[in-house]
Amino acid sequence: MKLKHSTMPLYLYSILFVWLTACGSKAEKVTAEIPEGRIESEVLVNPAGKTIAERFFPPRGYKREAQPNNSFGSYLQHFKLKSHGAKVHYYNGAVKPNDGIYDAVLDIDVGTRDLQQCADAIMRLRAEYLYEQKKYDAIHFNFTSGFQADYSKWQQGYRVHVKGNDCSWVKKATPSTAYASFKDYLQVVFTYAGTLSLEKEMQAVSIKDLQIGDVFIKGGSPGHAVIVMDMAIDEQTGEKLFLLAQSYMPAQEIQILKNPMNPGISPWYSTNFSGPLLTPEWPFQRSHLKRF
Repeated sequence: MKLKHSTMPLYLYSILFVWLTACGSKAEKVTAEIPEGRIESEVLVNPAGKTIAERFFPPRGYKREAQPNNSFGSYLQHFKLKSHGAKVHYYNGAVKPNDGIYDAVLDIDVGTRDLQQCADAIMRLRAEYLYEQKKYDAIHFNFTSGFQADYSKWQQGYRVHVKGNDCSWVKKATPSTAYASFKDYLQVVFTYAGTLSLEKEMQAVSIKDLQIGDVFIKGGSPGHAVIVMDMAIDEQTGEKLFLLAQSYMPAQEIQILKNPMNPGISPWYSTNFSGPLLTPEWPFQRSHLKRF
């Protein structure tokens, strides 16, 4: 069975706690220039931007890191967003309150079942990228039981037979790479995989080597995961800023997170943080950073 994390969100941290845990990075002291005709609160946001790279400006002194064509980093950096001000919807159509949680919503469906939660959303983005590139053999995720669910088997017409904790492949359908069939494969993955299994199959990386597509993940129940969608760098100091996206419980649309530690550069986060990485609904440690 899939391990779920707690539905209880973290309460807002006190102003004193934020001051104590925020770092003394350059990013904290950045005062971005205000383009003519724009108000200060919008300086890092272009409401007309249709993608992440178009919507969010790096603070002054930082340059967005260009990604190789057709790379996972480029795919995420240029992911299409819903219109500025869009609300996050749960799988059942209800609206998620935005109490300082998110700044934008990714233009990708959440489905009609309570399945595409935190780790599932990350697997969805990874799988969608590989599917678009027709790298079918690279699409595979482990169930919590340890069973490896390969899309290459699914596309050949095999389906997963689950009996207790035992899983096996059974030939039941005609071979197909149709998108509808691919989505059915993902629904099965979301049912039997989660933060615990995804954390185990990813590789640990250092915060100084952060890349777009890396994931902060704490496996278990409760557990949570967020993915790095974009990055900018101060070429003089090497300090990196990054954007984070998440889904959560219950299943909901994927959202770009605000930065409660440093509203002055929100939604950007700095790698120069001390203590935990405080996101609106979950704290992470540096040791929680992983890579596909």
